[in-house]
Amino acid sequence: MKINHLPDMARRAFLQRSAALGITGTLAPWALQLSMLGEASAAVSAGTHADDYKALVCIFLNGGNDNANTLVPVDTAHYDAYAAIRPSLATERDQLLDTALTSLNPLADGLQFALAPELAPLKTLWEARHLAVQLNVGSLIVPTSVAQFKNGSVPLPPKLFSHNDQTSLWQSGMTEGARSGWGGRMGDLLLASNRDSVFTCISTSGNAVFLSGKKASQYQINPAGAIPIHGIRNTLYGSEACQAALRQLITQPSSNIFKDEYAHVVRRSVDTQTKVASSLAGQPALKTHFDKTNPLAKQLEIVARLIGARASLGAKRQVFLVSLNGFDTHDNLLDNHPTLLANIANAMRSFYDATIELGVAQNVTTFTASDFGRTLTSNGDGSDHGWGSHHFVMGGAVKGQQFYGTAPAIAVNGPDDVGQGRLLPTTSVDQYAATFASWMGIPSSDMAWVMPNIGNFSGSNLGFV
Repeated sequence: MKINHLPDMARRAFLQRSAALGITGTLAPWALQLSMLGEASAAVSAGTHADDYKALVCIFLNGGNDNANTLVPVDTAHYDAYAAIRPSLATERDQLLDTALTSLNPLADGLQFALAPELAPLKTLWEARHLAVQLNVGSLIVPTSVAQFKNGSVPLPPKLFSHNDQTSLWQSGMTEGARSGWGGRMGDLLLASNRDSVFTCISTSGNAVFLSGKKASQYQINPAGAIPIHGIRNTLYGSEACQAALRQLITQPSSNIFKDEYAHVVRRSVDTQTKVASSLAGQPALKTHFDKTNPLAKQLEIVARLIGARASLGAKRQVFLVSLNGFDTHDNLLDNHPTLLANIANAMRSFYDATIELGVAQNVTTFTASDFGRTLTSNGDGSDHGWGSHHFVMGGAVKGQQFYGTAPAIAVNGPDDVGQGRLLPTTSVDQYAATFASWMGIPSSDMAWVMPNIGNFSGSNLGFV
């Protein structure tokens, strides 16, 4: 990898770290240099100061969220069209009146949306202008019309409507097998802002391409905090001597480059786990309530605690990933989807309240994402794989109580339906991602590093933050 191929911010970070380490290109094998770069303390970027902090939190809804029952038309004309299209799935209109959204930018044709009843905890955030909705966003290579989709005259995202590939396209801009995601590529450009680069990209959802960078590595945690190496976490076979011997065995340097690199990674893991545990223990307990039975709330609670420990961890710029399973609602939608939405709303509300408690509401932006939306049409008991979908953006810096993008027509075989009730996105994931990247401080000159297709779209900042 030649550093001349890196964008400006990444190259500057590389050179800062190289200078700190005294790397000349001959002192150590390149593989070892990379591992050192991944761990080295970096100089804080010029212009940052003690309270300069930003975090981006992605809530990924695994399976493809049903957008039509998440954000529901409530005005009479559009509600009647919605109810006629999905008679077995439609939410009763009288259940939507309390969550109807009054917008600062009214939609065309008198269209008014309401939150699903289970999302009621988010309505006050909307009214306080800390919640916005991005309408009909999805994977696109170039701006596309229904006619272009049908005649194949423009490049289309490969393997549309496939979970694995569309998840990868959402998280990385590339199909399954991609080695980096846009959260991680943002991390590449932000490493120099953090004293310890390992805390730049953090996942509570296991290994995910979203947080993998070209240089940035994702750090995985669970709701309890850092994940320890079990063999040396406690006494081994009841013996502290065995525990110490195993630790020495798996962390001691070796003349073999591969063994030495493995030991280096293990040492880093042990040291990082100790640092996280110590940093969390040094923070006062959060007063904000998080529901311990809600899997998303538990993940967002540990994210809030890590943000609270940002000074101890030396973090100025961070990207987090949390997730919730269960959204592949081909059947039992009315039984399962409301519970999922309630979990989203309660977890997001608690998380926002925690950022208020921590004094960082203006510094933390949270957004939802998913494999794809689902069909506007019903299959009788659920909905099938779709394309475009609506998503929430939350935070103190968000320009809320507004809809962004273009609402699709609520019609089968209408101007936004590519077939079977699948809505053609009118906003690309690239634009969605670039807007967050801009807020995080990524300059426009480096935006193609984050989302390679952004140059195909006329606007790279949607304006919601």
